[in-house]
Amino acid sequence: MKKKQPRLQRIKKVARKVHLVLGLLSGAVVFILALTGTCLSFQDEIRAYYTADFSTVEAEDRPFITASAAKASAKEVFPDQSVHGTIFGEKTAAAVVVFYDAEPRFYQRVYLNPYSGEVLGIEDYDSGVLAFALRGHTRLWLPSSIGSVLVSYSTLLFLFILISGLALWWPKNKRHLKQSLQFKWNQRTSLKRKIIQVHTVFGVYLSAFVLVFAITGSILGLGWFYFIVFKAAGGTNNPRFIIPNSKRTPLSAAERTARLDELIPRLQQQIPAHKELEIHFPDTDSCAIYVEVGYTEGVYYNADYRFFDPNTLEEIKTESIYNVYAESDFADKVIRMNYDTHVGAIFGLTGKIIVFFASLLIAILPLTGLANWYKRR
Repeated sequence: MKKKQPRLQRIKKVARKVHLVLGLLSGAVVFILALTGTCLSFQDEIRAYYTADFSTVEAEDRPFITASAAKASAKEVFPDQSVHGTIFGEKTAAAVVVFYDAEPRFYQRVYLNPYSGEVLGIEDYDSGVLAFALRGHTRLWLPSSIGSVLVSYSTLLFLFILISGLALWWPKNKRHLKQSLQFKWNQRTSLKRKIIQVHTVFGVYLSAFVLVFAITGSILGLGWFYFIVFKAAGGTNNPRFIIPNSKRTPLSAAERTARLDELIPRLQQQIPAHKELEIHFPDTDSCAIYVEVGYTEGVYYNADYRFFDPNTLEEIKTESIYNVYAESDFADKVIRMNYDTHVGAIFGLTGKIIVFFASLLIAILPLTGLANWYKRR
């Protein structure tokens, strides 16, 4: 009769098969995501460097131009494109008009002098190294309908690769635990043994980062996973971004523009602690104006999303999780912090540095895993 294997041995046998199959299926994608992730870790700082010549101005003792004047000035540059929003920052920051169209894709920013409306510079978000890295990170440089699916599910598989890898590594006792967390090389250590140790030791130390990247990346890429996490955290509000409608009779176009231009000066007075105000022009006569109020440079989770009636400027409440941050509950904050957690920005520059090196080391894991499999074969 066949001798029954110990339970731990049986678990490791299954884990080895799972780890191998999933690793071979998603290893190449994980490698690309890790490398492009290093490029994107400091994207805000890189963009700030390239726009430094036209992103700041001399402070003047007069008010900013209106939102509609900024839009009109920028439209002279791109008359046939859609304005997504206009950003007003501090007294020495250029005003920014964001142009975005999905089909055909167009994503550029026009920088203006906020006091005169003069065009200072243009930034193309769809060209350059950062745009190339972002396309690789989000869709592997493939059509979005194919590439984004591969990225999303490979990210989710990485979570199971982590679990199976930890099951394989799990030491028998404290002595084995200590030995498995350090490199023990000498002149007689074979290349195969070195590869195994690099894969194992780095894998264990990076497991917490892999867990965070895999979960936050899956939330970003998979709607059903996003919903499960939100509900598991106790979410009750609507997890979608919703712009409420006005229920009042719309004013004339000129009157509505005049009301809209009153909003930014009013918020500048009401919210002196803001870093920037991004106003979005209503798509329809019944659609509310929405303003993103940013308080911390480089992060998005604690911004306030505020909605105003375009006829009266009365504030309108929303049932969405994207509302005033102070009014958000735990589940809302979990989702709103997700992107900043994924890129490390939630911990400032230190977090971005950690994400950079963690991503760089994670890129080694699929390479050493593949090499180990090849050596075994």
